[in-house]
Amino acid sequence: MVRYQACHECDAVHELRAVPLGMVARCQRCGAVLHRPKGDSVNSTLALVLAGAILFLIANFYPFLEFKIGAQVRETTLATGIYQLYRQDMAALATVVLFTVVVVPGMHLAGMLYILVPLQWGRQPRHLARVFGLIKLLKPWSMMEIFLLGILVSVFKLVKMATIIPGQALYAFFALIFVLAAMVLTLDEDMIWQQVEVSS
Repeated sequence: MVRYQACHECDAVHELRAVPLGMVARCQRCGAVLHRPKGDSVNSTLALVLAGAILFLIANFYPFLEFKIGAQVRETTLATGIYQLYRQDMAALATVVLFTVVVVPGMHLAGMLYILVPLQWGRQPRHLARVFGLIKLLKPWSMMEIFLLGILVSVFKLVKMATIIPGQALYAFFALIFVLAAMVLTLDEDMIWQQVEVSS
């Protein structure tokens, strides 16, 4: 199968043929990688997406942190933390946190499930180009790492005032960051765009 692809570095257009597994197609002008095939991309990425979906649910519905002051113990979840920002007249910050930490990762996982499950069964998902394009558009807005860093800084400041007990959601949130990063590494994006070309 022959297709044409523009280099993302210098915009040179190349005629790109099937690249064997383990080989890399590079731009003849600047040497940038045009295509690096990944073996069994659908199965590997789908397994990570399913693991990510489970971690996402745990991160959103289980206790994130427990604060123990004397005999009092207070649990907080991701949702209650965002709600407290609204209550403290920080609606803009709460909206940003909600969008970048909950909405975008959730849509990323849901979109990848929508794409990969039909492909696993040899079917073409409807509106593949739109869904994958939306995933690519929203991807830079996922800022879970920054949020986690902010949480860790806050914990270090509060540790002198109360006993901080990490909840299941914090561990799930931490693991989810690595799962989402692994999804990017295992997904063969060129394979997805080839499916778009076939269905169009």
